[in-house]
Amino acid sequence: MDIQKVTDSTARAALDAWQKGDGPTFLSFFAPEAQLFDDGHPRDFRRFVAEACGHERFTDIDKVANEGRDIYGPFHTEQWGDFNAYFKFHINDQGKITRLDIGQASD
Repeated sequence: MDIQKVTDSTARAALDAWQKGDGPTFLSFFAPEAQLFDDGHPRDFRRFVAEACGHERFTDIDKVANEGRDIYGPFHTEQWGDFNAYFKFHINDQGKITRLDIGQASD
């Protein structure tokens, strides 16, 4: 998988930590008040990271949009199997991620 396709440096570094299953490093890119929305529904962000990081990952990157902050591609989970997904990073002026939107991407 070519992570260099992700042109936003914060999103790329966070995604790299996610792909490696490194929850503490992944969390270090987020503001303390960061929010998570899963298919538009709020979720407990820290709980999601604790449960999913290291067990879920992109297997490829099909598309990058929104100045390198939105990533789309095939995604593997141990619990739900394989499907197309997205991660959309919202980054503030200080370079911290304040919101992450995740979900199943339509084809």
